[in-house]
Amino acid sequence: MRFEIQAECRVTGARAGLLHTPHGIVETPVFMPVGTQATVKGVPQRDLAGSDLDAKIILANTYHLFLRPGHELIRQFGGLHRFMAWDRAILSDSGGFQVFSLSDLRRISEEGVLFRSHLNGDPHLFTPASTVDVQLALGSDIMMVLDECPPYPVEHDAAAEAMRRTVRWARAGYAHYLQRKQETGTPQALFPIVQGSMFRDLRTECAAELIELDADGYAVGGLSVGEPREVSLDVAGFTVPLLPRNRPRYVMGVGMPEELPQYVARGVDMMDCVLPSRNARNGYLFTSEGRVIIKQARYRDDPAPLDPACECYTCRTYSRAYLRHLFQAGEMLFSTLATLHNLKHYLDTMRRIRQSILLGTFPALVDELCPGRLE
Repeated sequence: MRFEIQAECRVTGARAGLLHTPHGIVETPVFMPVGTQATVKGVPQRDLAGSDLDAKIILANTYHLFLRPGHELIRQFGGLHRFMAWDRAILSDSGGFQVFSLSDLRRISEEGVLFRSHLNGDPHLFTPASTVDVQLALGSDIMMVLDECPPYPVEHDAAAEAMRRTVRWARAGYAHYLQRKQETGTPQALFPIVQGSMFRDLRTECAAELIELDADGYAVGGLSVGEPREVSLDVAGFTVPLLPRNRPRYVMGVGMPEELPQYVARGVDMMDCVLPSRNARNGYLFTSEGRVIIKQARYRDDPAPLDPACECYTCRTYSRAYLRHLFQAGEMLFSTLATLHNLKHYLDTMRRIRQSILLGTFPALVDELCPGRLE
């Protein structure tokens, strides 16, 4: 995998680049739709790759795919790309975040994390090496190391213990990855994850340790775990510059549409979040005029498109009244149409951000999208 920077904003440090993967070039900064179980819920791959969305990379979840249908079955199908009929790039997380959310069903040790499946209670062990092997079987273009993600808030001592275990796991996982890469010649990349909760000293120590691995890219984890959004932005702001300039920087699990340019302004190249798809299914729609809560009675007889400024299939074709009817009736079609629109809103926002960096007008766009938030 290769990353090249095409342009940088002199005011903020925002970057526009090209991420070369085995399944195509990804233009950055990029927002990655979340396809937890080898699908972005409600959206066919044809539409994800179609002209409306034109998503170049999506995210898949190792924990869920490990439990069902199983990584060995996916390997038999030739990997996740063939299994789900997606010929563009895929990033897989390590499954660590999901495991650590199972607070009553898991036990942490130096070896890894012993947990019970939320599906049937069966015990499983994730180790730094085993999570690499699972992701190698999936065939994702970018893999993530196993990390320990503490909750918020957390005491400094507990955060330090989790961070240092994350570093040890990263070293073990990366050594195993290099061995497997030498054996198989896999083109897949593996990103370490910077942890340390909200503490600057821990984040600084973790980044310094992980940089020694000389990985193809780096992630910032442990955000969007209950902390105020301003804190998330602050942590990203002091962590991202600690990472190598010539490698892609990925902040995991963020954010709201108005936050996308703020993260990019902090030097972030890659982001993902379930908000566009999850909120869509719940009737919360992002538009150029602000949020639309489609169940509200004022949309009952509204003939206007969802977002007059949007050219997605949903906005070109249907009225707010029809979308409200589908939502109120519990029709499956609503989730598809709403998710298509929300993803279009996110991806178009990122394309505007990227174009503004290339043109040298990024600060003005930040001021337009989130007035007064450019630091």
